[in-house]
Amino acid sequence: MTSRGVRTDPVSFPHNGVRLSGDHRAPDGAARGTAVFLHGGGQTRHSWRKTAERVAADGWTTISLDARGHGDSTWAPDGNYSLDSFVGDLYAVLDTLPEPPVLVGASLGGITSLAAAGERPGCAAGLVLVDVAPRTSEEGRARIAEFMAGAPDGFASLEEVADAIHAYNPHRPRPRSLDGLRKNVRQHANGRWYWHWDPKFLDVRDEPNRDAEADRLARAARSLRVPTMLVRGSQSDVVTAESVEDLRRLLPSARFEEVQAGHMVAGDDNDIFTKHLLDFLAAT
Repeated sequence: MTSRGVRTDPVSFPHNGVRLSGDHRAPDGAARGTAVFLHGGGQTRHSWRKTAERVAADGWTTISLDARGHGDSTWAPDGNYSLDSFVGDLYAVLDTLPEPPVLVGASLGGITSLAAAGERPGCAAGLVLVDVAPRTSEEGRARIAEFMAGAPDGFASLEEVADAIHAYNPHRPRPRSLDGLRKNVRQHANGRWYWHWDPKFLDVRDEPNRDAEADRLARAARSLRVPTMLVRGSQSDVVTAESVEDLRRLLPSARFEEVQAGHMVAGDDNDIFTKHLLDFLAAT
């Protein structure tokens, strides 16, 4: 598929019994570099579509990935959704690329990118953290977990899906068309709609592991030697002002931007976020 001088093709990467699915976008002519996009928990690669298209149109090769257990990627046969498993998947993708890319990660994708870049120097040319930091709000994380676990029996209709999303993100306009929601849910034979991710994901991403994970991410942040930017949503209840100050102490060289959005920055204020990203890429 070609649009505005950008060619989009499906791509997949096998690793440890899991096959990651993604979209590869290539600009006409020589690329200025590569950007790899990683979504948040419970999302899919499609949350990056508009941003990835604009970045590719600006001359960058982009790869948007579905994390293991999400979207069109396969579910982990052993139910392994630890941070190590996501980082290992990312390393497997990076090992196939001709050059270190800029990693752009939201929430889960952000902590995966931070751990990967900090623990393997040289694997990334830059890092963009989208409303995520080593230490985040316990209340904000709990609200996300409650939302993700809130419909174990699925939904009777796409209207119910839209209602659930709007209840979680009330400041975000309810979509006029429900067609886009089909990329975030799958319809089972019983006619009900279920989120497009493995329910076992919630069994591993639990609170008892969070303190050790935060310490690990803080060490990774101290080790970073590449250009880094944090983009925070001003209405986020996940990344607080204290989260930002903590990252400033760990990584004084990082660039910080704030946009009028909630935790789902790329979707809530896509144009402003993309502008900040393009500015960062131009300087990287």
